[in-house]
Amino acid sequence: MNLRYDNLKVSKGVYVPEIGKSYPEHGPDKSQLHPVYIDNRVFDETYPYLDDSFRFKLNNWVGYYLFLYPIVFTANRIKNGLKIQGRENLRKWRKELRRNGAITISNHCNRLDAPAVLNAVFANRHTRIPMYAPNFNTKDHWYMWAVGGIPVPESGMQAMKCFNAAFDEFNRRHWWFHIFPEAARWDGYKPLRPFQKGAFTMAYKYDKPLLPCVITFRPRTGIYKLFGSADEPLLTVTIGEPVFPDKTQPRKQEVDRLREICHVRMQKMAGITENTWPIVPENE
Repeated sequence: MNLRYDNLKVSKGVYVPEIGKSYPEHGPDKSQLHPVYIDNRVFDETYPYLDDSFRFKLNNWVGYYLFLYPIVFTANRIKNGLKIQGRENLRKWRKELRRNGAITISNHCNRLDAPAVLNAVFANRHTRIPMYAPNFNTKDHWYMWAVGGIPVPESGMQAMKCFNAAFDEFNRRHWWFHIFPEAARWDGYKPLRPFQKGAFTMAYKYDKPLLPCVITFRPRTGIYKLFGSADEPLLTVTIGEPVFPDKTQPRKQEVDRLREICHVRMQKMAGITENTWPIVPENE
């Protein structure tokens, strides 16, 4: 049963895909995937969270300009019929977004949703993406690493200090970040799940604007039926206006405000009139 899904209310004409699978009513940040782990890399304080080696720079360049842009972006257009809306907000706020970089956030609902957002905002290889560490031990390791994925340590104070120090340096260089505040990927899932606070804490800490992006669905029609099954929806990325942190306010208060504004705004962008998940995780 999918009570939260079935009770979702949307604006007239907004497409809600039939997901054809059961999703939990609790634990919205728990992965529903079952990856196959083929390596045993350890993500402790010895891992190069900040990697300025020639080897990484070469792979990062190849990852973006020989793989991500020509292959993955094209596949997203063909297989998922990717459409992009809201790029006028990039032009309108160009000066503010360039000043110190930005943090793009989006719902996590498709295998190719991160490339879709990177495509939408014209991301370059100076983008860093905190990612679930165990997935770096799957067959996707090279791709995740080469496009700027940084494993989030699951335990260990020293490892987390190294992770934070790396992002301090990325921020000093005015690089962009991309974060999925829902944490886990639920394919084809329309409701907006609760947001973890990490993206909003980073926005406050680094005084970076948040750039809300929403991935919505369209029915698979026409020629796109040749590239996917009927129950696989097509994707649209909508870029919203940036949300700016107010550094004059206390951190906790401002992090809560940023999270609420982004969640409510993204619900509206997604055409959701009554969401079925709270904004803040129940166990926080």
